[in-house]
Amino acid sequence: MQVHIETKRLIIRDLCVEDAKGIFKLDSDPKVHNFLGKKPIKTLGEAVEIIEFINQQYVENGVGRWAVIEKETGRFIGWSGFKFITSSINGRTNYYDLGYRFIREFWGRGFASESAQACLNHGFNKMNQEMFFAMADKNNLASNKILEKIGMSKIDEFQYEAVPHNFYQINKNNWKNSTAVKNILQ
Repeated sequence: MQVHIETKRLIIRDLCVEDAKGIFKLDSDPKVHNFLGKKPIKTLGEAVEIIEFINQQYVENGVGRWAVIEKETGRFIGWSGFKFITSSINGRTNYYDLGYRFIREFWGRGFASESAQACLNHGFNKMNQEMFFAMADKNNLASNKILEKIGMSKIDEFQYEAVPHNFYQINKNNWKNSTAVKNILQ
């Protein structure tokens, strides 16, 4: 399993089958899925299928969501990173979507912001991409706040699975000039 990023508090690496219990804890929680279609998983087997699906994205697209490990404890606390979107979402195709999801007990500790900032830094500087996008349920105030905090700009609103969502973007030049990049490099 490949480590892609290390921050002060986090290790961000490829997901592996050993993360299945963590994925199950994350994706079986109805509160975690409140803004994700309200479809929590019910079995450990489904968690393994999620990991296998993401591992296939690594092969097909060279990238996929990554496991986030808390350095201090070595615990799986969620995932963060990119997904290459090939289907049409909000009229766009073939773009990198930034996302994150954390086990509820780790909410409110800044892990989503820290991991998302680090992923953008990696995306612009290691993957050499020019633009990233993200989306969040309009009513998910915490996620929208994180996307704005890391320097992304809301470009429009759209319906995704009949739910209003905000669509964000950031380009390399705006990233370099944002306060978010200054925070990650400190």
